[in-house]
Amino acid sequence: MKFSALLTTLLMACAATGAHATEKVLRYAFRVAETGFDPVQVTDKYSKDAIANIFDAPLEYELGTRPFKLRPATLAEMPEVSADFKTLTFRVKPGIYFSDDPAFGGRKRELVAQDYVYSIKRHYDPRWKSGNLYLLENAKILGLSELRKELMAAKKPFDYDREVEGLKALDRYTFQIKLGVPDPRFINNFADAGTFGAVAREVVEFYGDRIMEHPVGTNAFRLAEWRRSSRIVLERNPNFRDMRYAEVPPPGADARLKAEVAALQGKKLPLVDRVQIDIIEENQPRWLSFVSGEFDVIEEVPADFAGEAMPKGQLAPNLAKRGMHMQRYPRVDVSVSYFNMEDPVVGGYTPEKIALRRAINLAVDLDKEINLVRRGQAIKSQGPIPPIAFGGSPDFKTEMSDFDPARSKALLDLYGYVDKDGDGWRDLPDGQPLVLEYATSPDAQNRQLTEQWQKNMAAIGIRIKFKIAQWPEQLKASSAGKLQMWGVGWVGTTPDGDTFVAMGSNKSKGAANRARFDLPAYEALYDRQKALPDGPERQAVMQEAQRLLVAYAPYKFHVHRVWTDMAQPWVKGYSRNLFVRDIGKYVDIDTQALPKRR
Repeated sequence: MKFSALLTTLLMACAATGAHATEKVLRYAFRVAETGFDPVQVTDKYSKDAIANIFDAPLEYELGTRPFKLRPATLAEMPEVSADFKTLTFRVKPGIYFSDDPAFGGRKRELVAQDYVYSIKRHYDPRWKSGNLYLLENAKILGLSELRKELMAAKKPFDYDREVEGLKALDRYTFQIKLGVPDPRFINNFADAGTFGAVAREVVEFYGDRIMEHPVGTNAFRLAEWRRSSRIVLERNPNFRDMRYAEVPPPGADARLKAEVAALQGKKLPLVDRVQIDIIEENQPRWLSFVSGEFDVIEEVPADFAGEAMPKGQLAPNLAKRGMHMQRYPRVDVSVSYFNMEDPVVGGYTPEKIALRRAINLAVDLDKEINLVRRGQAIKSQGPIPPIAFGGSPDFKTEMSDFDPARSKALLDLYGYVDKDGDGWRDLPDGQPLVLEYATSPDAQNRQLTEQWQKNMAAIGIRIKFKIAQWPEQLKASSAGKLQMWGVGWVGTTPDGDTFVAMGSNKSKGAANRARFDLPAYEALYDRQKALPDGPERQAVMQEAQRLLVAYAPYKFHVHRVWTDMAQPWVKGYSRNLFVRDIGKYVDIDTQALPKRR
């Protein structure tokens, strides 16, 4: 090799090394494995969090503004909503492009109105088994449910080309939705890219049943690497539109965050080149990886380490000295254990079945759960709606938070759940053994929660066994109605309590309503609150619905969690908004302050 050629090669290698060294990579971990990357098929928080970085919904929430405020994402302006809340017109901003993919045959593919029409229709296609279809069917988009039923009865594939009155592309960039019922909050759903992100028809048809593995969207990142249940790597989307940082610090922000937000103004998004998400289900290695500097942020400091990370709710001095910073906030969520209402042991609506579930609920010691397992990082639930969502209230009180073993035993005795064979355990009224089967996962916190269940049930004489499997497996079984009981969380995607009262709606069985609860009186309340504008009347109806859920007890509502996130000193602009999933777009990395491992 000639000297000039060798010199050129060395210079190119040095340049490549330098480029790699200054590449900005945001690294953090999920505590639960993803299920895939198709907005129509996924229902879990972690998959939605990942794909929201890839896909664009029409709307998004401003990062720092409180109260939470919607703004256009891919739209030229906010949607036009009719006075009766039944017609919504969306105008897509021209010049937005999907990331490049073989499905487009080498063409640069622009986002158009028809992409949103197609993406919404996919939720109605039985092939994809959408877990979020209830959000659309509850609003009765004109003609779509009828089309779905017609084609299912005829055993025909879903017809995407059949136009319906309720969902049309009016021109290249405008689409319109018409609802059968007024829904003042229906618009909020269109800020959730994890459900309503735009998917191109060519991509779905190109990849078919492998679409969960091949997300192609218009947002800031694209999927670069995926090791199932191990690692997700996202890289900057070269086709991402020219979008500049223009956020404000949230109320109560400290001087550090205010200065960082000010310094980021006007910078092109995304601020980092790559996002690396590892799946680490166990709390200890996830926490230690953050403390050692392997991760840049940690979402939800594990409760096991709350004492050393933030004694008395304050950042530990040793972490503060290292320049770390924390953000503590109540989650818009609820942690529940559900009873399958179609199960022969715990399901049903007869008095003795209701008594069994209420007795079980009264035997759950939430104080110990919060103090021993969750290390104080939660508050007791009175019903499904968290206090900070509309419909919830800090003053709302029910028996759901009561711990009363004596009343539990009295209920069981009264309805015939007594020890009939003298083995020391209660039996069913017909004399058959009473055994609960509770689904759980093998991580440390779930092991501690099952220990609490074991002690609580033994104290009232009920046998309980545990069905252990990874979270995605339990989710699949739950959706099919095959689990008797399961402990799971439900997270709101908007600041409204509707999604939590949907946990009792028969329209959302197998999705929000994993208990498969079905009660006409409850359904009437659910429909009524949905049509009402926000105000005292709607608040009262939502509380009445919650009281019915407590009375019939298809769920044990455990807690609403309080989370604390932490970030390393080299992370700039990290601020948590509960309804902004694509955090990688707004966070910067100071490469000069990175540890040498980088």
